[in-house]
Amino acid sequence: MSLIPSLVDLPMGLGAHLDELRRRLMWPVITVAVIFVASFAAQGYTKMAMVWPLHRAVAIVPEDAKTLNLSTAPDARLLRVMELGESATTAATISLYLALGVAAPVILYHLWQFVAVGLTTKERRLAFLFIPAGVICFYVGMFSGYFWGLPYFFAFLISFAASDPTIIMDALRQREYVETFFMWTLAFGAIMDIPWLVVVVVRVGIVTPEQLSKGRKIVVIICLLLAAVITPGSDAASLMALFLPMWLLFESGLFISRFFRPANPLFSLSAPDYDDQGDPQ
Repeated sequence: MSLIPSLVDLPMGLGAHLDELRRRLMWPVITVAVIFVASFAAQGYTKMAMVWPLHRAVAIVPEDAKTLNLSTAPDARLLRVMELGESATTAATISLYLALGVAAPVILYHLWQFVAVGLTTKERRLAFLFIPAGVICFYVGMFSGYFWGLPYFFAFLISFAASDPTIIMDALRQREYVETFFMWTLAFGAIMDIPWLVVVVVRVGIVTPEQLSKGRKIVVIICLLLAAVITPGSDAASLMALFLPMWLLFESGLFISRFFRPANPLFSLSAPDYDDQGDPQ
């Protein structure tokens, strides 16, 4: 009888792990495939939705848009292609990005179900508390960027280009616009996760709010470097347009993290404090 508990408690073998991984991957793959096919079938609507921030930007600065020969009509064609097959490959790219974005909760859920079996109860509680919040913040950032950030950012770029006496423009290349659109949309989502990340590293005990406050100069340098990597081109306006929100969101996360100090940190990189008898507190 004593052998039964030991057999039950045996760890899952490699074959069982691979079978579980295959089963968990099946639903995300099916979800992505279905959304990809549906999006590609409706590629006209998805492309119009993608170009809406540009139409909105043209409406914000119509005079500058006219200077660049960009049509201000609501249904104007503002993008052009240089190759016959570019429209089809762009449709496939948009459909893939959209499928991955919409299916992200399904992917994360099955990834969590696969990983959770190897975590302790405390680790599972913390992950269950913070992972959904991170996903929600990311989506809030993407939608905020789509409806507000991108239109005004594109409007700024149109005005900047209109003030340049050496250029003229009647349309933007579709492929380049798609790359810029998705890069900035993902950037807005990632930026909105900064407060969440600060709260997480404080809550699990990696650092304290005081340590983050003392290292503020390092955070500023990191934000500048990240902004320089993300922003297309090297103009200071694009750099500051990304750096300032990142820094302000870090400060807001630092303030919120003071209310999430851990009673018993999961782990800590800081040296422990000792009492008068030399024992760790």
